[in-house]
Amino acid sequence: MTIVRNIQVKLDITKENHSTVDATFEEFQRVTEPVIDYGWSNDPDDIITNKNQLNEATYREIREDSPLTGGHVQSARNLAANALSNGKRLLEDRKSTSKPGFKGTVVTYNSNTITYNDDHCTLSTVDGRIRAEYVFPHEDMGTPFEEYWNENEWVKKEATLHKRDGEYYLHVAVDHVGDTNSSDDSTENGVVLGVDLNVDGYLAVTSTGAFLGNANELNHKRDEYERRRGDLQQTGTRSAHLTIQSIGDRFAEWSRHRLHNVSNDIIQEAIEHDCTYIAFERLTYVWTRISNASKFQQWAFRKLQRQVEYKAEEYNIGVEKVAPQYTSQRCSLGECGYIHNHNRDSDKFECLKCGKKLHADYNAARNVAWRLVQNWLKSGSGRATGQLALKSGVVNANGHFRPTALRS
Repeated sequence: MTIVRNIQVKLDITKENHSTVDATFEEFQRVTEPVIDYGWSNDPDDIITNKNQLNEATYREIREDSPLTGGHVQSARNLAANALSNGKRLLEDRKSTSKPGFKGTVVTYNSNTITYNDDHCTLSTVDGRIRAEYVFPHEDMGTPFEEYWNENEWVKKEATLHKRDGEYYLHVAVDHVGDTNSSDDSTENGVVLGVDLNVDGYLAVTSTGAFLGNANELNHKRDEYERRRGDLQQTGTRSAHLTIQSIGDRFAEWSRHRLHNVSNDIIQEAIEHDCTYIAFERLTYVWTRISNASKFQQWAFRKLQRQVEYKAEEYNIGVEKVAPQYTSQRCSLGECGYIHNHNRDSDKFECLKCGKKLHADYNAARNVAWRLVQNWLKSGSGRATGQLALKSGVVNANGHFRPTALRS
């Protein structure tokens, strides 16, 4: 039987990050409000407490309007769902209560939004991840802290971040596993699916060799829509204006449907290869690399990533963004890694050093996954056993390949 304890550790967060953390408190509170509003009623029979129903009704709109990660939006929804359940029980017991609300000084964290390390943790915020040092109690205080913090016997799980008197505290749930060989795969290591996005050819290519969607088809449909809209605008009649609205709605729905198909395929690839993380390039960097990326393509990339984020959460798969520098020029062969701008020629990649030949987008997708695994190593995140998923197996950060048939 698993024994659970809750322990508190003070955090030392640099002053320049205080405003970011405080903004995260406020935003986390803000995104609970539409969930509460949707689910609340003064009649207990009408209160909605089902998390799936609340998620379906509120997640997309909140996620598109919030700088929080999908993991935090889901955590806020869970907090709101629990509050709705408590209110429902009180009303059923004929006790007086009002619509729940939250103070802006608590944020809940799960395996996708916090990473535990020996002397610090990294926390997801409204402005990316920040580092927070642990402030351990003095040994002569006689507290059981050290016993529970021992990872050989206790595994750190979910946590809540609090602020009291200007100081930050992390309340961590720890499980006694009883088996020193046990580990939480979602925090201690991970298998990464890399995804490369393109403005032409295949819309998305994965490190497992899946070529998904048709960017050219999206662009062609967009060009057709823009041409028809231009012709109708020149007509200038009320009928033409209504037709513009109609064809615009149809094109938007068609585009969303195509993107949903691709995002579903990405999730399926991650599931089939036992991936715990999906890695994309950060879009803010992609636009500087792809000079001809139109506003429509930018919208499509952003929409696709968000669809993958909220769908991945259902399977407890994390979604991370990495810097894309040299992903198209670097040889993704583990023991090579040679970078040269002549390695790539259109959709063909041939390493000038080791001679490795790959589809260029497939090579880039492998490098996207590599970047996340290597980021874990550099940050000391405890995921040194992280691996990237390939067509026929996985390879770890040291370049050691393990074929699918031998995976457990």
